[in-house]
Amino acid sequence: MKWIYTLLANRAILWLLLIVNIAGTVYGYIWYKWQLVETPAKFLPFVPDSPTASLFFCFVLVAFLLGKNWPLLEALAIVTLVKYGIWAVVMNLLVFKVTGEVDPIALMLIISHGAMAVEGLLYAPFYRIKGWHLAVVAVWTLHNDVIDYVFFMLPRYPILDLYIPQIGYFTFWLSMFSIGITAFLALRKNRYELKIY
Repeated sequence: MKWIYTLLANRAILWLLLIVNIAGTVYGYIWYKWQLVETPAKFLPFVPDSPTASLFFCFVLVAFLLGKNWPLLEALAIVTLVKYGIWAVVMNLLVFKVTGEVDPIALMLIISHGAMAVEGLLYAPFYRIKGWHLAVVAVWTLHNDVIDYVFFMLPRYPILDLYIPQIGYFTFWLSMFSIGITAFLALRKNRYELKIY
């Protein structure tokens, strides 16, 4: 098992992940472009969920490359990567169930968002998250759910509009799961020290 942590701490791997996540973040904000144009300014931080999650992880990777930990950003990254990674996979599978079709973009979204959730979890042993960091992130995450499903600022999947109440309920419990898995994996005493190779 130790070889996995050695691989994750490899400078080349960290740089590769940073480049991939920067590209994904830029693509994600472009993907939200038309929704952002129509979004009231006060809701803008809460609309582009997935690219903001990968942006948080970009900062975590930069910190690792500098030999540092930025715990609040680590907490924001893992919770949102797990939540929105799983959320996008489920939504695209739901579109497939409704339409019977999966186009190449949907397949790319399933793979890339699944990878988001995995990468957030893989680095959990290196995080230095404390209880108050997770508490702040829990408030942010649940507040985002309110913005999405009370003010309808959620990512637009018009074909799923009939299922918004069910999706909102699922999303709330997905938030709770993401917060819980972060508490389980990251709020531990026996953490690994990230030694860059």
